[in-house]
Amino acid sequence: MAKTIKELFDLTGKTAVVTGGSRGIGKEMAEGLAEAGANLMLCARREQWLEETLEEFRGKDFLTEGKICDVAKAEDVQTVVDETIKKFGKIDVLINNAGISWGAMPEEMPLEKWQKVIDVNLTGCFIFAQAVGREMLKQNSGSIINIASISGLTSSANGPFYAGYAASKAGLIGLTRELAASWGRRGIRVNAIAPGFFHSRLADAVIDVYEPSIQENNAIPRIGAEGELKGTAVFLASDASSYITGQTIAVDGGMTI
Repeated sequence: MAKTIKELFDLTGKTAVVTGGSRGIGKEMAEGLAEAGANLMLCARREQWLEETLEEFRGKDFLTEGKICDVAKAEDVQTVVDETIKKFGKIDVLINNAGISWGAMPEEMPLEKWQKVIDVNLTGCFIFAQAVGREMLKQNSGSIINIASISGLTSSANGPFYAGYAASKAGLIGLTRELAASWGRRGIRVNAIAPGFFHSRLADAVIDVYEPSIQENNAIPRIGAEGELKGTAVFLASDASSYITGQTIAVDGGMTI
């Protein structure tokens, strides 16, 4: 018998790891998964932000654990995976959200900044997907959601100019397809979300510059609002998307159409 719509979106009993989960859109998506019933393991680089979010989520009766983690360090990643398995017994969902950026014209981009962005945004996502994927393969099921960006799909002669970030997000979209192809017949789905401009610590530095253009040119003429990524994240994490893999969903108000 086919599942009801409530059953399709229900994440009760599922366990999700969310990187960069203490602030911004990572926190928002983690909250959405928890509201759908999932247990959470949140990862963040800064303890003060992580502890604040853990306290807030536990106050809402979400079953939530947290771990300090640099996603570019394989030993940190494996520790998170091991702790999650120890606490919850399995991992059903991974949201690869942790990311950084560095803006500069290509001819002026410091190589160490390029490398750092690639290490976190692309290599870090692979390291986490690899470590979590090994656990998901044991249970022949799982959903991995990579948080890309519309900067991986399109660029503008008016900027912002951030070659490393754009390259990392385009690479992440390619990695999403490849992991989906590699693991699809073994029960793991891999998809990506490509957000447009949303208020976050990463984006706020440039949003004010580009908001007038977004208001003028977007099909939906505004910045993305708080809560507008929750539905996509829960959809891709749940059985509601059980026949979808290797896809990138742009949540950008029509910016890339």
